[in-house]
Amino acid sequence: MTDTNPSPKQVAKQVAHVQRTCLCLHLQKASRTVARRFDEVFRPLEITSGQYSLLVALARPNPPSIGQLAQAMGMDRTTITANIKPLKRRGLVDIVPAPSDARSRLLTLTLEGKTLLQRALPLWQTAQDQMLEGLSAEGGEGEQLLMMLRQVAD
Repeated sequence: MTDTNPSPKQVAKQVAHVQRTCLCLHLQKASRTVARRFDEVFRPLEITSGQYSLLVALARPNPPSIGQLAQAMGMDRTTITANIKPLKRRGLVDIVPAPSDARSRLLTLTLEGKTLLQRALPLWQTAQDQMLEGLSAEGGEGEQLLMMLRQVAD
């Protein structure tokens, strides 16, 4: 009879390998680090980096439905709905019936939402420049990283 349980040494070796090479682990850690940096930048406006991303996604000529926004953000409808609620309470987002189907809801930025987004853009640009600057002196790695992240997301 053979023992199918790996030894503690084998487990430690496997775990060390995962810690060094796991795409999910490193993307999550990087994501949390970047989000914290942008959260700090947006703190004076009392929004989070996630809320800023939603405001940017809503700044379009044709208001999206919750489903369209969820697809564009790579999120599920329930999460989008939960994340939109505080923006609606602050008067930054309106939820209106779609002209073609009153059962469907469209999300739009209010004047207050558009104004906040305009105030946030220079803060975002500063943080964005600092984050990309930190990647390399030449600046090429930042563009490569963005391209790779878009590929992963698509």
